[in-house]
Amino acid sequence: MVISYDYTVLAGTQGHMNHKKIDRMLGLAEQWRLPLVFYAEGGGGRPGDTDRLGMTGLDGPSFVQFAKLSGLVPVVGVVSGYCFAGNAAMLGVCDVIIATRNASIGMGGPAMIEGGGLGVYHPAEVGPVSFQSPNGVIDILVEDEEEATTVAQKYLSYFQGAIADWKAPDQRLLRRAIPENRLRVYDIRNVIDLIADEGSVLEIRRDFGVGMITAFIRIEGKPFGLIANNPKHLGGAIDAAAGDKAARFMQLCDAFDIPIVSLCDTPGFMVGPEAEKTAIVRHVARMFVTGASITVPLFGIVLRKGYGLGAQSMIGGGFHASFFTVAWPTGEFGGMGLEGYVRLGFRKEMEAIEDPVEREKYFQTKVAELYANGKAVSIASVLEIDEVIDPADTRHWIMAGLRSVPKPEPRTHRKRPCIDAW
Repeated sequence: MVISYDYTVLAGTQGHMNHKKIDRMLGLAEQWRLPLVFYAEGGGGRPGDTDRLGMTGLDGPSFVQFAKLSGLVPVVGVVSGYCFAGNAAMLGVCDVIIATRNASIGMGGPAMIEGGGLGVYHPAEVGPVSFQSPNGVIDILVEDEEEATTVAQKYLSYFQGAIADWKAPDQRLLRRAIPENRLRVYDIRNVIDLIADEGSVLEIRRDFGVGMITAFIRIEGKPFGLIANNPKHLGGAIDAAAGDKAARFMQLCDAFDIPIVSLCDTPGFMVGPEAEKTAIVRHVARMFVTGASITVPLFGIVLRKGYGLGAQSMIGGGFHASFFTVAWPTGEFGGMGLEGYVRLGFRKEMEAIEDPVEREKYFQTKVAELYANGKAVSIASVLEIDEVIDPADTRHWIMAGLRSVPKPEPRTHRKRPCIDAW
């Protein structure tokens, strides 16, 4: 189903008859479980409307009807141009928001802002994509409405099952994807592109919570949700925004029975006073409560760093919470980062060494010992993870896992009460 406001008619505002028409359509979408694409451009409520019989219109069912679709059917919001007030409220309920670069999104337009004594603004200044994309409101940023529609079609395709026509990249390239030097960084998006079918990656919220990658992909034509740490940001540490991003995406996948692949490479949750100012304790905990609530299979793959609580949160809450947890040979594990462990645990021993060269030598020796104890093959030998695999076999492992779990029963109702709007 498609609902589209027309900005050439009273600036796409919402009047009494407009709501009546939308209510009719939303009822049909709920009854027949139809995916919805919502073109949201418009100015919100229509204060001068002469069609309605009531006083305020606050008793109308439109917003409840729209919200009732959350978790029942895929709901896609598309914005080009200005989108304010009531239009923006409906947009915010959507599972994913696709916006063009000329979009401006706000809970109130210039008239409402000025009426509230908050200043005079041009519509383009209210909520431009320059901050609505980095702050997480916009999921996918595109050039124009034509591209937005193409992306909406691609997004909906992941909820429509497998496709027969697919092509895999050369999997041998994965063996060289992680540098041998454990201190060298790499581009996680290159790894994702190699694991996924060619041309099948659709990244969600790319500009927000950049330490976490969330994307829909296909493997052998079958759809998966993917979460991955980004080692180019904070070394892969999970901050508050990254925790929110991953948790909400897992909800979305679970609501529509899409299995999840997790690529773990993290030193853990971000720490320090600045991190605590962001309420990180609560935000990253969302990954644990969400991971514990999902019923889709989660396939955990540790690429390099698997440290502390952050690594556990990437694998559904613990390394045995997933359907399987495997590691590449470059995997390394510990309760916290090795260097920090040595500096804290052997502080007195290091302080007792006066020669700075000898002190550094002692430090590196201890790190090497811990690395040997915590490398993937050591951890697998005590069954803290299930296996160490050839990176070129990653797709095979994921598909073998998928074939090993029962197919979900066709749904006739919501699986989750709703999908978190944030």
